[in-house]
Amino acid sequence: MGKIRYALFDLDGTLSESAPGITKSVQYALRHFGIEEPDLKKLETFVGPPLRDEFHRRYGFDDAQCTAAVEKYRERYRNIGIFECEMYEGIYELSKACSGKGIHLAVASSKPEEFVVRIMEHFGIAQYFDVICGARMEDDHHNISGVDSKEYVVRKALQALSDADGAVILDRDNAVMVGDRDLDIYGAIRNGVTSVGVTFGYGTRQELEEAKADHIFDTVQELSDYLLAGES
Repeated sequence: MGKIRYALFDLDGTLSESAPGITKSVQYALRHFGIEEPDLKKLETFVGPPLRDEFHRRYGFDDAQCTAAVEKYRERYRNIGIFECEMYEGIYELSKACSGKGIHLAVASSKPEEFVVRIMEHFGIAQYFDVICGARMEDDHHNISGVDSKEYVVRKALQALSDADGAVILDRDNAVMVGDRDLDIYGAIRNGVTSVGVTFGYGTRQELEEAKADHIFDTVQELSDYLLAGES
């Protein structure tokens, strides 16, 4: 692989430490169903995958219950939980350095795009990104798998980067997708770009290795060194 020209990032667990807002909003939704979960750590599995997938996997909710759970989650998340997060230490510096060196940056998140844009703008980091892509809000009301959703949003971000860069066909040999969960790796693989896993988020090294990530980094500094390798 030559010099990196395009870098796509997941949001939750990759750019932002977002568990507090997500887990408290899941806790709020579960309470609607009479389920009390005082240990927010146990709800961190909701960080990353589509909400429907996790409500079904963890609690056996049927389609109607999943739809209701997502709606209750959004009641709290939309105006409270959304900003109960912060960018990881070093992410601002990494984003600014990459942008300054001509690397085109994008967010490719499974979170609804409305929320992704609000978070990026609220924390003042949107300025470094050429493209901000998220999932379609309506996807949470259909049985669209996490892998398919991530494949879609990565493909959408790549196309938007290509359009922004004036390229007819984006050179995917010089593109990477960075994320903390296996879905991020699968999304990269399905779109033919280099997959980069990070362990400072909410996934595990084992999860990333089993997904066959091309590279795995433990710190923001290691990720920065990789992305900026060859830049002067």
